Amino acid sequence: MPPVFAYPGLSLGPSSKYAAGPGTHEHAAHIIASLAGPVLLSPPTTTTTTTASPPSTTDKLPPPPTTTSLPQLSIARRPPASAHIPSSRLVAATNVLPAVHDLVLAKVTRLQARQVTVSICVVGETACADGFAGVVRREDVRGWEVDKVVVGEGFRVGDVLRGVVISLGDQSSYYLSTARNELGVIMATSEDGNTMYPISWKEFRDPVTGKTESRKVAKPF
Repeated sequence: MPPVFAYPGLSLGPSSKYAAGPGTHEHAAHIIASLAGPVLLSPPTTTTTTTASPPSTTDKLPPPPTTTSLPQLSIARRPPASAHIPSSRLVAATNVLPAVHDLVLAKVTRLQARQVTVSICVVGETACADGFAGVVRREDVRGWEVDKVVVGEGFRVGDVLRGVVISLGDQSSYYLSTARNELGVIMATSEDGNTMYPISWKEFRDPVTGKTESRKVAKPF
């Protein structure tokens, strides 16, 4: 079953079972998310191929062939009214509390010299009705040369990051880590306002201007 919520680089399912729709692409026999948002599942469609009947024939013709397409996976920030989402896959926004070891998606809201302040918006595959405050401390940004980490080189306000809860923190914020390879920034906007794509573990590129910007990039799954 495809996940309810996706982020760029997440595998949604094999291409033998699903077709790629808007917001997704096919890679290595899998449907991969190109955007962050809810996953929409469109039911398969059946088409009938009609052929012209030969003139003056009394033979009974076989039924016309039919073709059934694969269910289509797509991602949209606002699901259209025609999109089919089975009730079994609907996850209502809730105030589920993050727990230690939970994977979360969070938006960077503030940068300081020794920490990054974020708003947690997704816990696991569940969207939060209200964001939870979180902090990535400088020593939790990466797992090597932590004393040389410059917070402003790894994150910018507005970035969306994937992190793991390492502590319930204090009364105001959860403590997160991005020290693993698969953790870090998954969506970033350039200084010129364009959505960038990652080109290495430490850089994103603006597809319009070609400029690169430094980030602590999350390795796609």
